[in-house]
Amino acid sequence: MYSEPLTIERYESDIAGQGVLLLKGPLVTENLSPFQNAVRGEDAETMIIDLTHVPYIDSAGLGSLVSTYVSCEKAGRRVVLAGPNKRVRRLFEITKVEPLFLIFPSLASAIETLNRAGQA
Repeated sequence: MYSEPLTIERYESDIAGQGVLLLKGPLVTENLSPFQNAVRGEDAETMIIDLTHVPYIDSAGLGSLVSTYVSCEKAGRRVVLAGPNKRVRRLFEITKVEPLFLIFPSLASAIETLNRAGQA
């Protein structure tokens, strides 16, 4: 089965210790390798995964996000999600993984809130 491609762009946040992965396309079985490679290459204390342009996530994609969360937690790092659409947000609710992640409505709000928290 063919799926839309997933592109991943890595950005350095203006805030020290934050890295941003901007995903564009579905996070599904066929696209997991690039996602997993990008996550492995990210060493920021806080990894923000921007889901604004992710139309849907399948069970394998969800499993990969949870695996990323677990790996980062073990390493003393955190994963923050930004911009999930209603469909993706509902998937998190139904599967009961929503409490694992700090989720923001947009990348800008994630960066702003994390910046303020870092200054407190």
